[in-house]
Amino acid sequence: MAATQFGIAIPNFWFAILLILLFSVKLQWLSAGGFAGWGEGVLAGIRSLLLPAISLAVVQAAILARVTRSAVLEVLREDFVRTARAKGLSRRQVLWGHVLRNAMIPVMTLMGLQFANLLAGAIVIENVFYLPGLGRLILQSIANRDLIVIRNCVMLLAAMVVIVNFVVDVLYAVIDPRIKASEL
Repeated sequence: MAATQFGIAIPNFWFAILLILLFSVKLQWLSAGGFAGWGEGVLAGIRSLLLPAISLAVVQAAILARVTRSAVLEVLREDFVRTARAKGLSRRQVLWGHVLRNAMIPVMTLMGLQFANLLAGAIVIENVFYLPGLGRLILQSIANRDLIVIRNCVMLLAAMVVIVNFVVDVLYAVIDPRIKASEL
């Protein structure tokens, strides 16, 4: 829980700078920024994207871990879990077959909401690591006052968030069969 609290508390751009200091400056294992390109090979491309991916994922994973833990603990107190254990199911069968399926509804909701944070964080992380992408395009367009590009990028990002939230709503019916399509 202490590690997740640390992950929630640290901003992703600050964690990115700490990763650069450790893995690029001190240990010299990975490059501090830029994208090698896929023409240099798959391994070089993955090495270029490793630190940005970790810096984006740590905060989101910490939040998701806390919510998943809370949801699982809440479902474990339900009567149907005691009934399943009384029927002779093992702890593993109860956890995977009953508890996680019921605990996934709030987790899926959070994952849909985190997608917008992930997009916003990617804009900043692309600039920290000097990566080519939509985030750099947006910030360069802001600096150049190119309103058409800014408008189109914002509309694209908003559409992506709407689509992801729609997919999450559809997945509710897959995760919990009690939720019917008419209730979505």
